[in-house]
Amino acid sequence: MSNLNTSLRKRRRSCDPMREFDHLPKALRLWLSQAALPWSPRSVRRLWSKALHLHGGCEDRALAHLSEIESRRLAKDSPQVWGAVFQ
Repeated sequence: MSNLNTSLRKRRRSCDPMREFDHLPKALRLWLSQAALPWSPRSVRRLWSKALHLHGGCEDRALAHLSEIESRRLAKDSPQVWGAVFQ
């Protein structure tokens, strides 16, 4: 069983993901380092920008929004990964 069973898209990388990670804002890097899913720096930056815009630039609310998105992804993927027991 792989720990990468998720509905997140898989694709080849055209750039250096560590360099992209290093260029993320500090708050976002901290959130991403604790994330349960293997988010790419590019996709999480896109979500971060949308969340900041949605919440008027408030980083705390944007991070909470990202956590909510991640929770929904986990809820969606959990039956496929662990079976119906964890629904």
